[in-house]
Amino acid sequence: MADAIFGYPFRRFIWGHPPIFREWSGSIALLDWLESPTAHILKVNVPGFSKEDIKVQIEDGNILHIKGEGGREEPQAKEKDTVWHVAERSTGKGGFSREIELPENVKVDQIKAQVENGVLSIVVPKDATPKTPKVRNINITSRL
Repeated sequence: MADAIFGYPFRRFIWGHPPIFREWSGSIALLDWLESPTAHILKVNVPGFSKEDIKVQIEDGNILHIKGEGGREEPQAKEKDTVWHVAERSTGKGGFSREIELPENVKVDQIKAQVENGVLSIVVPKDATPKTPKVRNINITSRL
């Protein structure tokens, strides 16, 4: 709701923290996000997707983009006289896309990902070194 009134850039000022999800496609890629003392751990359901079908990328400095692409599996008859009555086990792999804004205290260059048994696990190590605040003075003039 705040986005509709104030727009995305102002969300941080209203809620006092960065938005967690920038985009959610309503897909099958359901997500769990755990935080340990040393890392953020994301687990994403990706049934039917292989590691070749999935892309994990960092965009704009700290946006984790998880994308799955793949064509829908069509039932194929082994014999020409075979008739399909029900085909529910298809993965429905139309694809998915999730964008998550990571906190500022992470090491984006050390992110690791693995897919096993239909679950994509992403480990984002925390950066223990305190960040210096980014303050930049703006020169004030009498004319623009």
